[in-house]
Amino acid sequence: MPPAAARNRARAWLKPGSGKITINGRDEKVYFARPVLRMILRQPLIAANRDGQFDVIVTVNGGGLSGQAGAVRHGISRALVAYEPALRPVLKPGGFLTRDPRAVERKKYGRPKARRSFQFSKR
Repeated sequence: MPPAAARNRARAWLKPGSGKITINGRDEKVYFARPVLRMILRQPLIAANRDGQFDVIVTVNGGGLSGQAGAVRHGISRALVAYEPALRPVLKPGGFLTRDPRAVERKKYGRPKARRSFQFSKR
């Protein structure tokens, strides 16, 4: 199991508002500059027809931007279900409530990486 800091970790808070998303104290357009990542964030809100109804405050750490966007999406989905349990049947089939279980494979003894071997030389 990797150390806790290596995993993406996102915590999301919802409050009724105008639809502003703040990530680590910065606006979503500043933190996630690529439009695809911003689209990933809004997927659960759009699926639940709640886009523009909640202000979302998120703290996220670990991993890269793409992984963080997925973690934020998961956090927003869970916050929506906690706020309004009737949304669970809408979000569950979309895969928004499933955590990505993939993790880095551990390094093995006698190898430079998890699966890589040292270069073989006959002479």
